[in-house]
Amino acid sequence: MTHQPKGFPLAFYVANGMEIFERLAWYGFFALSSVYMTTPAEQGGAGFSEAQRGALQGIIPFFLYLLPVVTGALGDRYGYRRMFLLSFAIMAPGYYLMGQAEGFGSFFLAMLAVACGAACFKPIVVGTIARTTVAANRGLGFGIFYTMVNIGGFLGPLVAGYMRAISWDAVFLMSSLWICLNFLPALFLYREPQQVRSTNKLGQVLSEAQQVLGNGRFALLLFPAIMLLMAAGVGWLGYQPAFIAIAVWLVINLLWNRLCAPNARHWLAQPIRISNLPFALYLLILTGFWTVYNQLFYTLPLFIRDYVDTGDLLSLLAWLGEDTLAFLAHVDVGALAEKLQTLDAALPLETLRLQLVHLKVNVPHEVLAGALSQLGQSASPAELAAHIAQDWAGRYRQINPEYLINLDFAAIVLLQILVSYVCRRLHTFKVLVAGIVIMGGGIWLAALNGQFVLGGSLMVVVILSIAMGEMLTSPKSQEYVASIAPKQQSAMYMGYYFVSMALGFLFAGLLSGWGYENLAKQQGRPEWMWGLFALIALVSAMALWIFNRWQSRARQDRADLSVDTLSEAGEA
Repeated sequence: MTHQPKGFPLAFYVANGMEIFERLAWYGFFALSSVYMTTPAEQGGAGFSEAQRGALQGIIPFFLYLLPVVTGALGDRYGYRRMFLLSFAIMAPGYYLMGQAEGFGSFFLAMLAVACGAACFKPIVVGTIARTTVAANRGLGFGIFYTMVNIGGFLGPLVAGYMRAISWDAVFLMSSLWICLNFLPALFLYREPQQVRSTNKLGQVLSEAQQVLGNGRFALLLFPAIMLLMAAGVGWLGYQPAFIAIAVWLVINLLWNRLCAPNARHWLAQPIRISNLPFALYLLILTGFWTVYNQLFYTLPLFIRDYVDTGDLLSLLAWLGEDTLAFLAHVDVGALAEKLQTLDAALPLETLRLQLVHLKVNVPHEVLAGALSQLGQSASPAELAAHIAQDWAGRYRQINPEYLINLDFAAIVLLQILVSYVCRRLHTFKVLVAGIVIMGGGIWLAALNGQFVLGGSLMVVVILSIAMGEMLTSPKSQEYVASIAPKQQSAMYMGYYFVSMALGFLFAGLLSGWGYENLAKQQGRPEWMWGLFALIALVSAMALWIFNRWQSRARQDRADLSVDTLSEAGEA
């Protein structure tokens, strides 16, 4: 009988520590990414359109979470420690260069470098957790790991929010520094988990990686369709032509399939094959969860900045003192005064209000109209603008969206281990379904923002609902993959788990860019946008419930067949 250790080895704790620093870097930028990308260039931001922002947030993380399919397999072959060091060597300069980039193209390339480095890191750290835990403590181990993820996620935006009061460049420099610190534990403390190395050569590793989901023809079917979606997201192609081209490509592949021979030697002559259909369907369903969850970072910060009055929260927190309020809702009075002098009074009041929210004030239309009238009649508009800016900085200031989003991480840091402990004996799919339903309910509440006076308080409920859904769903979804993965292919299976996240990020970014621009801004109906995301969550929860029923019946059928076979053997 093999002895099972009661605790965790050193590699488990070192991996969790490196995860904290990597998350400090990523979420220090990521939680602010929507705000940075859509802030005008003259105010220090990137000045991208909603479509460009959505394309970046969809395409770059897609590759970040897709590449672990390969990098996880490479980690199994060449060693986890080498992959850790490679990832840090790529990410550290990538973060710095994002802060130096000028224009969409250069920012895209710098962010892509960060994605490649993170893709080397992710399956290796998760593979370390999988290899340093056993069946008895795997649930707790992944719960601890996920808590570490969120400690980094909680502290990263707090530090980044403080740094952006200095400059946006400081945000990216800080992220680079966090990654550089990770070289120390990787070089001096980390030790490879036992039997981590695979004896397969690179060609065999890549061949095995294909066998988990499907063959080359299956990949050839999917990737052109995905590339067409990306082209539409960036604006190189309209969505209607993109969907028509995707439909044509599917028809071509169906006809191509009829001409293929199952035993053909060349992969192009083989029919499309899905190797592990249940696993592929499981990942596809999880894509819906990640599509909705990522709106916490993609859409909700913009929605809070543009449409939510968080003044009720500032009033509630007034007892903490003015210094705390100034930290949570810092307003650059000088920049606001300069902006007031350049406002075009001929533009609609809503357009002008949306220009001012970039400076962290949410001014009612009637107040804004009165200020414009006074400025137009004033003999000394600069002095009057400074006075108005000082007044608005106190009356209409708003909490930084990243600090509210941070409540998600705070809740998970405080409650994740408890939730994982409570759920450790519960059926995996019941927990998954419950988590997605709770998250969808929170998203639906965001659609009700216009009906509540206490907009900031409602956003707190929305964010905490999403956090509870994440605490239930994410660790359990990873635990399920770790439990079905062959021991020698742990990192590779966890790499394929990231496929669901890759597709979720892609669809989340594209839908966020399209929904926020067309539904929230142009149509003036942000509730339609939130209703769409709530519907996706509901469909995903129902699909998981059906998937579990199907798998349960399949297991029962296999068990009955086994019993019948044994009975026939006994009779013989």
